[in-house]
Amino acid sequence: MSAAELYTKYTRVWIPDPDEVWRSAEVIKDYKEGDKSLHLKLEDETLYEYPIDLQGNELPFLRNPDILVGENDLTALSYLHEPAVLHNLKVRFIESNHIYTYCGIVLVAINPYEQLPIYGQDVIYAYSGQNMGDMDPHIFAVAEEAYKQMARDEKNQSIIVSGESGAGKTVSAKYAMRFFATVGGSASETNIETKVLASSPIMEAIGNAKTTRNDNSSRFGKYIQIGFDKRYHIIGANMRTYLLEKSRVVFQAEDERNYHIFYQLCASASLPEFKDLGLTCAEDYFYTSQGGGTSIDGVDDADDFEKTRHAFTLLGVKESHQMTIFRIIAAILHLGNLEIRAERDGDACSILSEDDHLNSFCSLLGVEHSQMEHWLCHRKLVTTAETYVKSMSMQQVVNARNALAKHIYARLFSWIVQHINKALHTTIKQHSFIGVLDIYGFETFEVNSFEQFCINYANEKLQQQFNLHVFKLEQEEYMKEGIPWTLIDFYDNQPCIDLIEAKLGILDLLDEECKVPKGTDQNWAQKLYDRHAHSQHFQKPRMSNTSFIVLHFADKVEYQSEGFLEKNRDTVYEEQINILKASKYQMVADLFQDEKDAASTTPVGKGTPKISVRSARPAIKAANKEHKKTVGHQFRNSLHLLMETLNATTPHYVRCIKPNDEKLSFRFDSKRVVQQLRACGVLETIRISAAGFPSRWSYHDFFSRYRVLMKKRDLCNNDKKQICQTLLEDLIKDPDKFQFGRTKIFFRAGQVAYLEKLRADKFRAATIMIQKTVRGWLQWVRYKRLRQAAVVIQRYVRGHLARRLAEHLRRTRAAIIFQKQYRMLRILRAYQRVRSATITIQAFARGMIVRRIYHKILVEHKAITLQKYTRGWLARSRFRRVRAATIVLQCCYRRMKARQQLKALKIEARSAQHLKKLNVGMENKVVQLQRKIDEQNKEYKLLNEQLSTLTSAHSSEVEKLKKELLRYQQSHQGDGNQLVSLQEEMEHLRLELEKAHGERKVMEDSYIKEKDLLRKRISDLEEKNAFLKQEKEELNSRILCQSEDEFAQNTVEENIQMKKELEEERARYQNLVKEYSRLEQRYDNLRDEITIIKAPGHRRNPSNQSSLESDSNYPSISTSEIGDTEDVMPQVEEVGMQEAAMDMTLFLKLQKRVRELEQERKKLQTQLDKKEEESKKSQVTEVKTEVTSEQEDFAYNSLKRQELESENKKLKNELNELRKAIADKATHNNSSNDIQDSYNLLLNQLKLANEELEVRKEEVLILRTQIMKAAQQKEMGKNMESIANDARWTNSDKHIDQEDAIEAYQGMCKTNQLLEAQLQDQRREHEEEVEALKNQVDAMKEEMEKQQQTFLQTLQLSPEVQVEFGLQQEITRLTNENLDLKELLEKLEKNEKKLKKELKIYMKKVQDFQAFQNVVPAERRQRECHMQVAVQRKEKNFQGMLEYYKEDEPLLIQNLITDLKPQAVSATVPCLPAYILYMCIRHADYINDDQKVHSLLTSTINGIKKVLKKHSNDFEMTSFWLANTRRLLHCLKQYSGDAGFMTQNTPKQNEHCLKNFDLTEYRQVLDHLSIQIYQQLIKIAEGILHPMIVSAVLENESIQGLSGIKPMGYRNRSSSMADGDSSYSLDEIIRQLNTFHTIMCDQGLDPEIVQQVFKQLFYMINAVALNNLLLRKDVCSWSTGMQLRFNISQLEEWLRAKNLQESGAAQTLEPLIQAAQLLQLKKKTSEDAEAICSLCTSLTTQQIVKILNLYTPVNEFEERVTVAFIRDIQMHLQERNDPPQLLLNFKHVFPVLFPFNPSSITMDSIELPASLNLEFLNKV
Repeated sequence: MSAAELYTKYTRVWIPDPDEVWRSAEVIKDYKEGDKSLHLKLEDETLYEYPIDLQGNELPFLRNPDILVGENDLTALSYLHEPAVLHNLKVRFIESNHIYTYCGIVLVAINPYEQLPIYGQDVIYAYSGQNMGDMDPHIFAVAEEAYKQMARDEKNQSIIVSGESGAGKTVSAKYAMRFFATVGGSASETNIETKVLASSPIMEAIGNAKTTRNDNSSRFGKYIQIGFDKRYHIIGANMRTYLLEKSRVVFQAEDERNYHIFYQLCASASLPEFKDLGLTCAEDYFYTSQGGGTSIDGVDDADDFEKTRHAFTLLGVKESHQMTIFRIIAAILHLGNLEIRAERDGDACSILSEDDHLNSFCSLLGVEHSQMEHWLCHRKLVTTAETYVKSMSMQQVVNARNALAKHIYARLFSWIVQHINKALHTTIKQHSFIGVLDIYGFETFEVNSFEQFCINYANEKLQQQFNLHVFKLEQEEYMKEGIPWTLIDFYDNQPCIDLIEAKLGILDLLDEECKVPKGTDQNWAQKLYDRHAHSQHFQKPRMSNTSFIVLHFADKVEYQSEGFLEKNRDTVYEEQINILKASKYQMVADLFQDEKDAASTTPVGKGTPKISVRSARPAIKAANKEHKKTVGHQFRNSLHLLMETLNATTPHYVRCIKPNDEKLSFRFDSKRVVQQLRACGVLETIRISAAGFPSRWSYHDFFSRYRVLMKKRDLCNNDKKQICQTLLEDLIKDPDKFQFGRTKIFFRAGQVAYLEKLRADKFRAATIMIQKTVRGWLQWVRYKRLRQAAVVIQRYVRGHLARRLAEHLRRTRAAIIFQKQYRMLRILRAYQRVRSATITIQAFARGMIVRRIYHKILVEHKAITLQKYTRGWLARSRFRRVRAATIVLQCCYRRMKARQQLKALKIEARSAQHLKKLNVGMENKVVQLQRKIDEQNKEYKLLNEQLSTLTSAHSSEVEKLKKELLRYQQSHQGDGNQLVSLQEEMEHLRLELEKAHGERKVMEDSYIKEKDLLRKRISDLEEKNAFLKQEKEELNSRILCQSEDEFAQNTVEENIQMKKELEEERARYQNLVKEYSRLEQRYDNLRDEITIIKAPGHRRNPSNQSSLESDSNYPSISTSEIGDTEDVMPQVEEVGMQEAAMDMTLFLKLQKRVRELEQERKKLQTQLDKKEEESKKSQVTEVKTEVTSEQEDFAYNSLKRQELESENKKLKNELNELRKAIADKATHNNSSNDIQDSYNLLLNQLKLANEELEVRKEEVLILRTQIMKAAQQKEMGKNMESIANDARWTNSDKHIDQEDAIEAYQGMCKTNQLLEAQLQDQRREHEEEVEALKNQVDAMKEEMEKQQQTFLQTLQLSPEVQVEFGLQQEITRLTNENLDLKELLEKLEKNEKKLKKELKIYMKKVQDFQAFQNVVPAERRQRECHMQVAVQRKEKNFQGMLEYYKEDEPLLIQNLITDLKPQAVSATVPCLPAYILYMCIRHADYINDDQKVHSLLTSTINGIKKVLKKHSNDFEMTSFWLANTRRLLHCLKQYSGDAGFMTQNTPKQNEHCLKNFDLTEYRQVLDHLSIQIYQQLIKIAEGILHPMIVSAVLENESIQGLSGIKPMGYRNRSSSMADGDSSYSLDEIIRQLNTFHTIMCDQGLDPEIVQQVFKQLFYMINAVALNNLLLRKDVCSWSTGMQLRFNISQLEEWLRAKNLQESGAAQTLEPLIQAAQLLQLKKKTSEDAEAICSLCTSLTTQQIVKILNLYTPVNEFEERVTVAFIRDIQMHLQERNDPPQLLLNFKHVFPVLFPFNPSSITMDSIELPASLNLEFLNKV
């Protein structure tokens, strides 16, 4: 194809650009051969002439069609070159936010610098089991491909993750390991996958650091091998590390940090356990502060340190070892802060012995202080003649210190890696492994040193291996398809590798220079110039004599030779190492012991390269080669070992790209990305692919896509391969541009774009033809419409003109009339205005005259009024003056009279008669006082006498005490201090006594006050009580007045709430049942294994033994609520001591928990039944039931209130009586002793009551133990017989072969292992019980402390309050204990009744059995002789019961359950086995044989479980036994005698009810079994449908020709596809659903259960299809939405055809329906965004945005969804509170609700078919 055909007008090309690397342009003029320039138009509409070199004829790169932009695989692009790759990555990263893209076998991962929700467990499960390319590119897809190839090809795999610092290598490797840990979880309980993941935080802490490019940069390479067993479960792991950057320990560049562990330790230095480390903040240490900032934004070092410590603990590192690790790290920090002082002009230096950091360093490492101080500043030189010590200069000491710090950290790093490997090591044989290589990418800086040289050397080796692998895959693909293989020229970097590692290469010359005593970096550089000056990969810089340039595959790098020799030697002085070897800490000493041996025995490349120690011995004697190994030599060996490992595995490549240097989220720097694409080999992959046939199409896809280019006569041929060949030969003339393979067509680069152009041209021509025809037709229609409109307009215009003339004439005549009338009216109005004006003037004039006259009269009247008021005021003032003078005269006169009267009174007071009158009362008072004095004198005398007696007694006692004291002093000399202490104590007691008297008075006063307060409070309470009674009466009246509508509404709301709670409880209950079934299954498996171990030969157990073994799983009929464990114990003993020892505790716990859950379920079921009955009744008679229910509720509530009120009144009366008694006693006697006595009296009464209650408790317990002992003694005989039967061995007399003995021995070993595991479990349970008891003790202590606190608080209260508080406490405690005792007593009475009833039954059975033994043989002989006659006679009066003998029970179970096929009873009554089993149970109930009922039901349940276990993948068998289990349960309910289940029974059916036994517990067990069977049924159906869903619902082309096939890349490669075609159509899913529906309906399964089954299956279809849609770009298109909507409509139509609309299955498809509508809707304007938001209510925000990002046009006429539209959608959806989960949980199971469906079939109408072989069953 010529350039003139390609570079035509409107063709788009790529041209170089200095800023954006490549820029898009459009050709505006056709190119012709010989043109010197190409006329282009840029995207900003500017014109540009692109110059063309005529000699090289280098035209710009062609741009791919828009239909190919944004592909998942770069190799799917038609034009494969650098700008196409860059643009595709940019579009996916910026517009669609896709960080992963395939490039052939390489996964390109761009770091988003943002957390994305694409790594959850649901995403892992979505990618698990999928082919690579079926889903969107992802690191999980690469991991799944490696895991699948390991399992399929049984070959080891490797995932090579590379990229420069900050590109996300470590995170990608971590996610890959997380995928393996989730998918290939460990089979044992060791949880090795969690340990593998736990190694990540440790390695990040000790090996990662902040750099200018990355906040968490890995400064070492690591290769982790994850080992798998034969079942491909993780069993262990191993880690190798490469080239740790040790120089970072002692030096960091600007804005960089040291390793994270240093900062984590400093951040946690304040913890108590780290006080001894002597650490402060990181800014205080030289080794952590050189880079400037010591913190990272958004990183909490203390929190990370806790994670590191937790990881250490998880990997089994002891606390002591952890502390030693932290001590060593802290010692390194102290070592960096040593203060070194120069002496003697810098030739020598010293360290102060008082240096705190030196002291801390020595103490932390446990080394001698003086020795370390000396050898840090000196070195030992050894010659042949003598040995002497030499001082070192300042720089030498600093270098030696730094070398020591690096050496210590490197050895610590190696020790941690080795310990991690030990923790991840396993003794199980490794079947295969997957290695994850996280290694540094190609690096080039301004200054490149030894580390960059080694890194780039490793990348050269990896690139060579990568090129060879890609070349090999291309060759395999061509050979498989039968394409002629032509040699592709690809870049081989072997010369560059030879330059580095060959003989006399760079590394050899470096090692040689290191051996020279006085070798320098300059000499080494000169040797390189001399040796490799003519090499094509080596150059010498013009301006430097110490640098050299190496031309690597990615770029040429200039290395500075300064420091190469020192870093290659990595020297540390042996004297310092010897000091560390002598450390008192064993771990520190072990780090440096036997270094030479460790170097020789440790595998090369594992851990950090070993460090050579400069020896003090003569050089001649140091002949050990391992001691001489350099870092470069070790790195080369480890790299060779790595390459050998990778070459022995199948590699998978992940190339991590750093989009920008500013670490901004979703920002794309084209320059930086291009550099990395060139460096990581992605472009080389593109170049190799482009050199061959990069575009590959299957014949079917090519035919579907390009059938528009085919001719009609070609389409008549049925051979699609021949049609494709004919088309290509016609379209592409050059046969070298394409090749025909066996299954695919191979195209050269650009051919697909050419075909797309032809297809677009064909579509464009067809579009133009359609547009031309349609536009002509539209114009003709428009002309006819315009002509008709013109005629109509003319008609209306003419009519309008005529009407307008007539209107004009009418208006002219009307105007004349208007003028006449108007003129008349105007003259009339003028006359009226003149007349009204005249009248107005007259009115105003007359008014003015009248007002003047009025004003004159008014003035005269006011003057008269003023005169009147003035005269009155003058008269009043004169009167007031006269009155004041009169009052003055009266006062003077009265004063004179008073003075005269006072003088007379004074004279009278001095007379004697007056004194006599006053002294009459005083005499009486004096007499009274005299009498009082006499009485006081008498009392005083008495008190004096008492005092004298007391003083005499006191003196006698004092003398006695003195004598005793003297004797005591004589007998005990030196004890005189005791007297003083006793006297002091007496004084102290006297003071306390006085204080107590004072407090007593205070308490009496407070008592009186509180008594008054209590009286007031009682009155207030009485008032409140009256008020509450009034309120109660009002509320009662309100309740009676409530309307019936409100009550009905409340009832409906309560019903809805109860249903919701019931659903939630049912879901929890069914999950517990599922867990119980899983544990039971595990128990059965263990029991089977034990039986196999016990019996090496074939042995058949007797029937009674199997039934006894199964009995332990279910409680007996007589199991009570209290004595459940006592009743279960004899049953467990029947199984055997070993089995009872194994699972007794587990069984009891599960049994107890299941019983509690069953009680709760019963309560909820009864409530639900009541609600349903009420609702049914309300539907029949709504008004009556509402009124009656309201009255009943009101009556019940009123009764409840009355009871509570009466009890409350009783308590109040008792409390008031107690208060009155206390108050009366307090009023009679105010002393505190009386109050204390009354309080003590009450306490004694309470104690007596407590003692009586304790006596009652003991009597109840004694009664209970007597009852239980009687039951146990009753069962002892049976247990002994069963144990004796179990002790017999059927095969004990047979000969045992050697092989059987070996198998038995192996079985015994396994048994021992199981017993050891059980012993450990028991020990763990014992420890947990001890901890629980300790917790109970602690709780009791806390409760005692609280009680003591309350007691102290009550002591501080007043006596009356103390009494009241104590009474309240005792009353509440006694009421609680009384209630508990009542409950216990009721339970014991119930248990006693049960036991008495069972005792009567047992006695009756014994009597019947004795009588039956005499009768049975005769009847049996008679039955055998006259069998036919008896059958004919009994069939006439068949009672619906079947009789069988006990020994025929195993045969019954075998024929009816174990060996029964569903086809055998397909032509009979549905659920026939359930009816037969119930008739057998009914007969056992009729003869009152509880053992037979128990044995039959237990055997039935065990038989069903055994059948389901055997047919665990058979849908028909599982559905069959689900239907029969439910029918048996319905029969047990329908004929239980319970009125609630017998409402629909006929009188005949009521005769078939059970008479003697209540089988409620077995109904519960059957209900559990039904849940298990239902879950197994759902699991089988989902397993059948799951592989069909994606292919049938999403990929199948139901509407032919609707979807155009897009070019595909890696998805169609054979390496990622399994053999065989796995495509399904929707018809196959519908056929499978029909099969499920037919099976369940034919087998009589309840319709409600069938509906729930299909609801679950349709939810799974929705979840799987939607999850796949959200993870696949190729199915997110308009045509797929149309196909999907059509497929969903087919499923909905099927639901309607099967009458399953009400099952809720269609509602589960709503998210998938909305996703299909979203793909079909218009996506441009804001109105479209609002429509999408209002429509997609079942989709979350993340799902909507994800689908819009994935939306891909299939044809070039469709438009992509813009970023602005997606942002608009996100703005509209901000208010939603959607869950953050992207994918649906397709494993979610709805809780199942089993209805009660009674049968209309009577038992006597059922016939037994002969095919069941049940002749031993006799009709009764």
